[in-house]
This record gives sequence, C-alpha cells and structure tokens, in this order.
Amino acid sequence: MASPAKRKAETQASPTKEKKPKVQIPEYHLTPSRRDDDGEIVWPAPEAQIERAREIIKECASAQKPTLILPDKDADGLSSGAILHHTLTSLGLPSDLISVYFPPKGSNVHDESTRSTITELSPAYIFVLDQGSRKTGPLYDEPHTCLIVDHHFADEGGFPEGAEFVTAHDCPPVATSALLTYTICLPLHSDLENKVSWLAALGTHGDLGNTLKWQPPFPDMTATFKKYPKKSINDAVGLVNAPRRSAAYNVDAAWDAVISVDGPQPLLGNDKLRDAQFEVKQETERWSHVPPKFSRDATIAVLTIKSAAQVHPVVATRWAGFLKSEKLEIIMCANEGYLPSKVNFSCRVAKHARARKGDDKVNIIQTLESIVADDPDLRARLGESFARGHKEASGGIINVQEWEEFKKLMGVGENSRKKAEGKTPENKKPAQKNTLQNYFIKAS
Repeated sequence: MASPAKRKAETQASPTKEKKPKVQIPEYHLTPSRRDDDGEIVWPAPEAQIERAREIIKECASAQKPTLILPDKDADGLSSGAILHHTLTSLGLPSDLISVYFPPKGSNVHDESTRSTITELSPAYIFVLDQGSRKTGPLYDEPHTCLIVDHHFADEGGFPEGAEFVTAHDCPPVATSALLTYTICLPLHSDLENKVSWLAALGTHGDLGNTLKWQPPFPDMTATFKKYPKKSINDAVGLVNAPRRSAAYNVDAAWDAVISVDGPQPLLGNDKLRDAQFEVKQETERWSHVPPKFSRDATIAVLTIKSAAQVHPVVATRWAGFLKSEKLEIIMCANEGYLPSKVNFSCRVAKHARARKGDDKVNIIQTLESIVADDPDLRARLGESFARGHKEASGGIINVQEWEEFKKLMGVGENSRKKAEGKTPENKKPAQKNTLQNYFIKAS
C-alpha cells in the first residue's frame, strides 16, 4: 500500500505533455511519378524530347561549326555544361569551336547584353542549360539551332522562339539539369561514363542536397560513389557554388576548375574556390542573425539584409529549417545590397510545411503571384524576373520602389505580437538563457 506522502506526490505531479509528432518529410525519390498511357514512368523527361536532344547534340558535333554553351553558374548548371562539353568533344567537335558564356552579375540569358554577345560570337548551335526559361524572341537573329535543357517551372510555350527543349519539370521527382543532361548524353559515347558520372552527382547534390537517396527512378550510382566518395562530392558542391555567390562574381573560376578536372578531389584544394567560399561563409554568418518580420497573415517570414554577396538564398535556407509555426509557409530573404537600386530576394518553403500534400502543398510561385493578383499595374512593373525558379525555391529581382509596394501588400510587420501588460507573476520560472532574442543579439 502506497504511503500518504507518495500518494500526495502522485496527485500533485504535473500531467505529462504530449509531444507534437515530428514532421515527416517524404523522401524525394518517392514523389509520385508521371506515367504514360501504358503505365510506364516518364522520367526524367518525355522520351521524345530526350531523343530529339540527342539528335541535336550529334548533329552539332558532326557539323563542325561554332557552338555556344550557356550554363547557369551554380553547381547544377556548371556540371550540366561540363557534361555537354565533354560529350561534344568526345563526339569529335574541337574545343576551340566551343564557347562558354556567363552573363554578368544581375543579368540573364534573355538580356540585351547576352544577345549582343551571342551576335558577336555568331554560333550555329546554342545550348541553354539550367537557366530557367521564358517566352521571348529568338536568342539572336541569324539562323541557328537552339536547345534548352532545364528543370525549372515554365509557362506553356515559355521558351525562346524557334528553340527546341527538353525539360524535367513535369516529370516528378524532378531531376536536376545536370542529371537530365547526363541521361541525354551518356548513351552517345562509350567513354563518357568515367568522365561525367561524378558531374551528374555534383550537380544533383548541389540542387537536391546531400541526403538524397539514389533509388529508382534515380539511376544506380553505386560505382560512382565507390570511386568518388560522397563526402568529396558534397564538399566540392560548396566550393563550386562559392564564386557566383561572392561579391566579385568570379564564375569563370568555377567553370575553369570544373571543366579541367576528372573528379571532385582536385577541386578541394583550389585556392580561388576556397577564398570565395571563405568570403561567402563570413557574409552568411554576418547576416544569419537578422530577425524576421512576418506578413499580415503570418504565412511569410521576411528577412532583410544588405550584402554585395549572393547570400540571400543561403540565409533563407537556414531560416527555413529554424522557424517553427503552424501558419508559416515561406521564408523570404531580401537583399538590398546585391545590385544598385534593386532588391534580390529568395524564398524557401518552411521545413514543417514541406510535408503538405495535394491542395495544401506550398507553391511559392503561385503564392507570390496571388499577392499581386489584384494589382495588375504593380505586377506589370515587377517584370519578368519576379517569381522565377521552382515552386519550392523561388525568388526574383525587382526595383526598390516595387519592393516597398510588394511588402505593403504582404503586410510585413503588421503581425507583430503585443507585449503582455501587467506585472510578472511571482511564481514565474527563471527566463531561459538560450532564446531566439539572444540569437539575434549575436549579430551585433
């Protein structure tokens, strides 16, 4: 029989609080796939598009004419460009007939500056890799063959006039551009496997992270990771991404490094990449403690920084895994110091919201567009560089005035909580030392 003291202790004991279930984010490779009329999985892109892309690549190598590659400047784009470059040279196209061009900081392949460069180079074949796409006129006016290889969201018909394309966007789980290029090119030459398999892994980990499980429909990369350990590939991702994030925007250094090596290991000792990575790390730490402000409906957290380095996507990604709220859907980091008179912003889905399915699934592009849906004048002024990228990782470049108007529409800062009034209860527990407020103070 329990003693009176024990019974009293049991009666006064606080009830055990139920722990909230841990958010279970589905494994990426398990995303339901698109199937054709025969029930076969369509991946990483429609077969007709893949076959046509192979034909164009073979035609290009046989034509022996000036060729231009326009890859994006991150690990995925650079890897995609390197895979294509190795493929064309393996098929017999001399490297001196191949040009590689990166638009300057703040520009893109659809700008007039890029058009002028293309006209000057006068290529017969143009390959645009991992750039995102939009409906425009031809990239330049002379006769040419243009192939778009991409995996970003694009409206129907959202490609340059006369261009052919192969896109992974509508074939989930969406492959990266590097993996799509790898799938296209691998059968074209017997020597390519040793040259490009590690690049496919580099680009894929660059976009999808290093926890990706290489299970169907993704290809079996066991042999690749046996030869090139995942750690070396993952370490190389950060190094290759660093130059385009640095204030100097030395993307050519990253390209020269990637195209000149036969595996990830030599990249780890590249001084230019390491210096850029150090700069980016310092800037990221500097701006990662900026406190967020919330939209009127508390679904969007906005962080505002001012850096000449492109660290806004990294800061947004960090906070996406840190902030927790049932309402919160999107983390937005706006950089007011990257380009003069412009605001560059990046958005990521909050970690706990990634598990949503069906109609509840967060679509950043759709959300951003819905905010300005009732203001067609503002939407027109926001331009074509607003709400670009992926449904789960979007962003844009807009003028300062339009940014202020957009923030007002979101109601940023209007949702701040009021401090409780009145005296502090006498039985209040000591304040927790490791608080969110202290996290922000570290930045000062």
